[in-house]
Order: sequence, then structure tokens, then C-alpha cells
Amino acid sequence: MGRSLHDSSPAARALYEEAGGVLGWDLAKLSFEGPETTLTETKACQPALYVHGLALLSALREQGKIPAEDPRLVLGLSLGEVTACAAAGVFDFATGLRIVAERGRLMQVACEQTTGSMAAVIGEEPAAVEALCAEFGIEAANFNAPGQIIVSGEKSRVTDAVTAAKARGMKKVMPLNVAGAYHSRLMEPARAAFEAYLAPIPFAGPRCQIFTNTTGQAVSNPADIKAALVRQVVSPVRWEQCMRSAAAAGAGPFWELGPGGVLAGLARRTDKAWVVTSFTEFSDLSA
Repeated sequence: MGRSLHDSSPAARALYEEAGGVLGWDLAKLSFEGPETTLTETKACQPALYVHGLALLSALREQGKIPAEDPRLVLGLSLGEVTACAAAGVFDFATGLRIVAERGRLMQVACEQTTGSMAAVIGEEPAAVEALCAEFGIEAANFNAPGQIIVSGEKSRVTDAVTAAKARGMKKVMPLNVAGAYHSRLMEPARAAFEAYLAPIPFAGPRCQIFTNTTGQAVSNPADIKAALVRQVVSPVRWEQCMRSAAAAGAGPFWELGPGGVLAGLARRTDKAWVVTSFTEFSDLSA
């Protein structure tokens, strides 16, 4: 992941080299060579995604694809919201990487101290999913797109909810292979510790609009941005609303900076008229 950026873009390579010094371990080697089992651990995955996203942004700037005044607005799903903040100048690359590394570490600890799980519910209305969550004591964790909602909570409760949902005619309910119950109350120890960690770190006003997962609306006050990042650890990700708010604010076309084109798929599911270009490796920059 990101090897072609490192090899072909001096700006991206500089970020990977800086990241190793900030973290004290070789993120570039892990990103490029694996092993995948280590890279997908929360404490490693989050820094890797953050650096990959900003390496793409730096390479696009290097090629003159993004004007000097930066994007007009930014948004990111879950961890991507921290990347968006760095892109908007709320903090510099190194500060953001330290924030991401601590966020990932704390969430990894919370995962190891609990037995959590998540499941995707496809093709159902939010009210029906929220009623299911209330019945089984779990939570709606991600409102990703119309008809795509992720639920989160104690593994046994999620399993019971999945079984009940299928018995009641919810046609597509799938357990997810994840390390824990993200964006649920099981992450509360991580949220509390993350709040304490962020408290002394200065946040600047953003150079462009940022949309926060916690409300799906724009946020501009530095204290509010910090509070939203803390609250997001245990709150639902309102990604569909983020996208709709950004579109209403004049976004378009959307550019997705990250692996897999997942957000482009969610955008198509939300509004087929939206134009989204996904960038993952260096070859994508010429698209």
C-alpha cells in the first residue's frame, strides 16, 4: 500500500520518511511488505491509512492537480476525519500522525479488553435498524449510505441480533471480521483517554470547510473540531449526511484519497449523479 507513491513522488516519499521518525518504527516497510496480519491491527492500520491519504494529497499538489489555496472542503470517514483535519491545516502532518497513533493504540487496547463485534445491515430503513439495536442492547455505528448501516456492540448481542434479524425477514445481515465494537460504548475507555491526550494539543482554525462524522455538518471552531474527534470514538459515523452536506455546500467532483475505492461506492449508493474519482496509487494521479 503506497509503494508506488513512495517510489515515484518525492513529496510522498518525504512523508513516509518523516513518519518513520515520528513513530519510531518503519511504517513504510510495513505498508509495502506487510505482513497483512500486522498491518491490519488497529494500532498499525490507522497510521498507515493517515500517511497514505496525505501522501496522495502531497503527490497531487506536487503535480499541480490541487490549487495552492487547497481543497474547498474536506471530510473523512472515521479515522479519515483526522486526515481531513491535517489536510485543512488544523494541525501539521507530524502532530496528526501522533494523534492517529495514540487513537489507534487506545482503540486497540479497548478491543483487547472487550469482546466486541459489528455487523452490516443492508437494505433496511434506519428506524428498523435502530429498533433492532434497542431490543438487543447494541448500537448503530455507521450510517454509511441509504440501506447500508453498521451495528456494533458485545459480540454475543450482535450475534443474537443477526440471528433475529434474519428470522424476521431482514434479507442481508452480515457479521463483519473486525477486531472490536468500534463507535460504540465499548470504546468509552479509549474515548476518555483520547480526550485527555488531545487536551494540551493546539488546534488551529481550518483553512477550508470540514464536515464532522458526529453530526454530518460543517464544524469550524478549533475547540469544536477537537470535541468532535473525541466524541466520534463512541458515536455513530453519519457518513451519508456528511456527503449530503458537502454536496449541498457545493462539493463536486469528489476526490477519494485512500485504498479500495470504498467511499466512491458509498457515494454511488447515495446519489448516482455525484462524480467521484478515487486515487490509490501513483498511476491514478494521471486520471
